[in-house]
Amino acid sequence: MWWIVVVFLLIGVAIALKAGLVAFAGYVLLGVYLLSRYLARRWVRDLSAKRECNATPREVGETTEVTVTLTNTGSIPIAWVLVEDLIPDFAVKARTPRLTVKGKRVFVATLRGKQTRTIKYKVTFAMRGYYPLGPTLLETGDVFGLHRRHRVIGKPVYVMVYPKVVPLPKYDFASERPIGEVRLQNRLYEDPTRTAGVRQYVMGDPLQRVHWKVTARTGQLHCRIYEPTTLAGATILVDFHSDGYHKRGEPHRSELAVTAAVSLAYAVSMLNQQIGLASNGRDAADRIREESLVKEPQGSEGYATRDEARERFELNEESDRIRPVVVETRRGFDQFQQIREALARLELSDALTFAQLALEMSARIPRDATVIAVLPRVPVETAIALGTMRRQGFAVTAILIGLDDSEKLEAHGRLLAETVRDIRYVNTPEELANLGGNTATPGPAAYAVDIPLA
Repeated sequence: MWWIVVVFLLIGVAIALKAGLVAFAGYVLLGVYLLSRYLARRWVRDLSAKRECNATPREVGETTEVTVTLTNTGSIPIAWVLVEDLIPDFAVKARTPRLTVKGKRVFVATLRGKQTRTIKYKVTFAMRGYYPLGPTLLETGDVFGLHRRHRVIGKPVYVMVYPKVVPLPKYDFASERPIGEVRLQNRLYEDPTRTAGVRQYVMGDPLQRVHWKVTARTGQLHCRIYEPTTLAGATILVDFHSDGYHKRGEPHRSELAVTAAVSLAYAVSMLNQQIGLASNGRDAADRIREESLVKEPQGSEGYATRDEARERFELNEESDRIRPVVVETRRGFDQFQQIREALARLELSDALTFAQLALEMSARIPRDATVIAVLPRVPVETAIALGTMRRQGFAVTAILIGLDDSEKLEAHGRLLAETVRDIRYVNTPEELANLGGNTATPGPAAYAVDIPLA
């Protein structure tokens, strides 16, 4: 706007001084300004983009190709346009990038009337997450730099990347029962791996119950009596409060916690047992801006600045939703898939503490399911919350992620004080694969005792 004021002042001074050449120069500047303003708005309005991308969920390490077709729908040639296909900064500019891009997603192009240009690049997903690919940010203007316009076009595509599942071959559910061992009040279920005694044969008993050694010794048929136990599944509680994940260890520590949770969920689901999840983290889908999903009105003249355009269409940095991420504990063929998707979108949050999460979830999860707490730290409040759940009748297992020796000793003492004795440690994916044998207590020899499983 200040250009118009300067031009009119120049013309006024020229007329007052009867300086014809100066007045002519003012007219020329005014014409150039108006023409550049018209062309910039017309060019940015005539541009359109179409995105093609396979949005099916991906595994860590997989690659997807993005194709953006840019078209000048008008008949006026576009002198220049700066094209950038947007990718979230947190994924590419971090110390450990979550995404790697191969190909040009930023370039300058010149388009004739009705001409089309195609952008192609490949994105490789190095970590799990929920990533928006797009939209496309355009910048164009006159050749003098007097007037520029920005526009965001093309609906973004959201790609979910599943967390890695680590097999747990040494997590022996059949013998050690670290997950879900409960005693029932009735004998509807019996565990054939745990013999409680023998009794005389009764007509109708199946032959597989016959104890042949006792039968041979006594000369009369005897049958085994089994303990009334059942493997009743688990509910996984993941502490994803940002206070437990120092920036120095990120994103590796949080990724290890998610990997541990999804691997446990997979192991339990393979036993056809009930499984559930709850976390005090936030769902990345909650941060999607509604305006980024709405097509820009036809004939839009865009935005005056680049920052304004980016800010409107990128993910929200904050989320004001404090409810936990929950997948109810139940059986079902799709339970693991729901848990895997929830963990793929899980992000650190500073809303609920783990103690508050445990208090809220204790009334919502079945008591015959073991509570498996995945923790990056064990403050006093967390230990008390787990102890309270144990006193309420829950079987509790604690899996501690990324703790050094002093932190292990402190956490172990707090959990033992609350009668939580099944404590396991994971610092690397290799240790996660050996989770079943990772129950040794840390610290001095005074703590080095054989702790029975809960």
